[in-house]
Amino acid sequence: MFSLAHRHWVYVWIPIVGGVMWFWPTLLAMLITYFATGRPHYVSQDGSIPYISDIGADILKPLFIVGCSFTAVGFFLSLSVERALRHHGRLVPGMRRREKAFGYLAIFASFVGGCGLILLSIFDTKRHTTLHRLFLLIFILGVAFSALFTVIEYRWLSKDYRFVRELRHAYIAKAVIASVLVVLAIAFGIALYTSTDVGAVLEWVISFGFTLYLLTFFFDLRQSKGVEEGELRSNTFLMRARSFAPRVGGRERA
Repeated sequence: MFSLAHRHWVYVWIPIVGGVMWFWPTLLAMLITYFATGRPHYVSQDGSIPYISDIGADILKPLFIVGCSFTAVGFFLSLSVERALRHHGRLVPGMRRREKAFGYLAIFASFVGGCGLILLSIFDTKRHTTLHRLFLLIFILGVAFSALFTVIEYRWLSKDYRFVRELRHAYIAKAVIASVLVVLAIAFGIALYTSTDVGAVLEWVISFGFTLYLLTFFFDLRQSKGVEEGELRSNTFLMRARSFAPRVGGRERA
């Protein structure tokens, strides 16, 4: 159906759709609506700056649910497809079981976080405050652990395949974005109970930053462009990788 040069387009659109649906019809549409309607004070709003959930619990709730659902599914599928491509040798495979294990842990955590995102949009803060905050916590923890597992996996992969510069770039990008988002998420958790307006600003910043993290998977999946199935599992490629492996005392480091 698709030539080898264009086969990657079957799946590279997944993180793009997830990121765009989160950025444009969810976050940006909410901000535009908020300012276009004269900056109203929502029923569930405590401070002078609304949280995303305050706007999402009002007239835009259907849009909020759709946007969160697309984002959650896109996040989960991006990691799942990336793992499948490594398994089939269209992306560089892990040389040890640990990379594979952390890859699956990242997928599981993304599933948990995605479920939390969908459920927090359904159980809105206006009608189900306690449940909403519970699912918000699940979403944050799910994404945080998924990012942690992914960064660790990419760190090991970048050490094993030192000649693949794209892996190191992907590792650095994910590590920087994830670290910033985790620090901001901790600050958000504190501000949520100490400074309502600061917490609202942090939530918007974190949410827009999450878009960048999602889009890093487009870069990852695009590396399979023009790569035949099993090509990166060939003996020639793996022998080259082992020749670059760091050595201690004349032996390859485990």
